[in-house]
Amino acid sequence: MGIDKKKQRVVIALGGNALGNTLPEQMIAVKKTAAAIVDLIEDGNEVVIAHGNGPQVGMIQNAMSELTKSNPEKYIPCPLSVCVAMSQGYIGYDLQNALREEMLDRGINTGCTTILTQVEVDAHDPAFENPTKPIGAFMTKEEADKLVKEKDYKVVEDAGRGYRRVVASPKPKSIIEIDTIRNLVENDYVVVACGGGGIPVFVTEGHHLKGAAAVIDKDFAAEKLAEDLDADFLIILTAVEKVAINFGKPNETWLSDLPVEQAKEYAEAGHFAPGSMLPKVQAAVKFAESKKGRTALITLLEKAKEGIAGQTGTHIHQ
Repeated sequence: MGIDKKKQRVVIALGGNALGNTLPEQMIAVKKTAAAIVDLIEDGNEVVIAHGNGPQVGMIQNAMSELTKSNPEKYIPCPLSVCVAMSQGYIGYDLQNALREEMLDRGINTGCTTILTQVEVDAHDPAFENPTKPIGAFMTKEEADKLVKEKDYKVVEDAGRGYRRVVASPKPKSIIEIDTIRNLVENDYVVVACGGGGIPVFVTEGHHLKGAAAVIDKDFAAEKLAEDLDADFLIILTAVEKVAINFGKPNETWLSDLPVEQAKEYAEAGHFAPGSMLPKVQAAVKFAESKKGRTALITLLEKAKEGIAGQTGTHIHQ
């Protein structure tokens, strides 16, 4: 599954949790992230980065809610779509600066920029009837019950680690700024786009875009971005080096080579956890089967370079 050294277009889906939960944590995390990404740029790949924002968008909305609570006559509640836009800006700010610094340290004089990206969703997407996307910090049951009572939030118990708010996670229909992103990539810019899955918007009458109370899954947004940019590779970074079946069981098996039909069978058999590995595999499958020759890779951030060379990670392909 190795690839040759010709210039390839690579879209990277970076998890929001990999960026830390606070501003100081993020400043440290982006340096490690930038080093791994610049390894790929140094090898001659065109790179576009999408990222998650689960911890960050929750932090922003909580802060804005506290501000509103402190002075309701002066401040109004901040829509979730605006909080997503804020998260794109401050994550992109740190990430593009870390990438720029790392590239210049290696003698790579390539521009890097962040595009505030809107992504169209369908107002009738069934996800709006069944919110599942966790955002924000973990809470105790008492804290969660209070939010349910006071703000009518939807909350779920998350993997035994506490309770989190959940919001709708509709599928992306189109990327509003795709032409701008494409032009930048074609002019050799490293681009950070579709942050947090993109700012979710409805396309209404005329040319108006209306923000939606949702968070788009960053893996599906990255997949859509990769398709629209005609990328060769989609790299979905996660907390494990490879995808496994029977995860955590005595017969656990790590997968290196995974044809799309086999991946679908494993998914239907329940091998991948919803809200965790399942959307990553589903996005990888969608990209791999979208055009002959496209490959998706699921692996660790620090293994991205070895993974794209076929030395590790899980490669999903036709």
